[in-house]
Amino acid sequence: MIMKKWETYNPDWLVKIAREQIPDRMEIIQALAQCTKAKTESRAYVYFVNPNHPNEADSEWQFKENIMLEDKKYGTIVLDVLKDDKIGGVEFLKYVK
Repeated sequence: MIMKKWETYNPDWLVKIAREQIPDRMEIIQALAQCTKAKTESRAYVYFVNPNHPNEADSEWQFKENIMLEDKKYGTIVLDVLKDDKIGGVEFLKYVK
């Protein structure tokens, strides 16, 4: 699959959901607010960090945890949280085949 180029992204809707559902995770809310560039892989996944060579020493993608959010429009949303509490991307489970 050929991914699109990096594009400007407005994370405000994700920040709003996170404030409502995980108010005790301010580091995640702040990290989501920083997600202003994105690369769309598909309807099911949007990257905020280069995903090349995940978890290898030279990769920006160093996985830490997943956080699940719920949205009326998109259903279950999985945040890929990386080390240093960066948000690597979001997965929309309703579009996963």
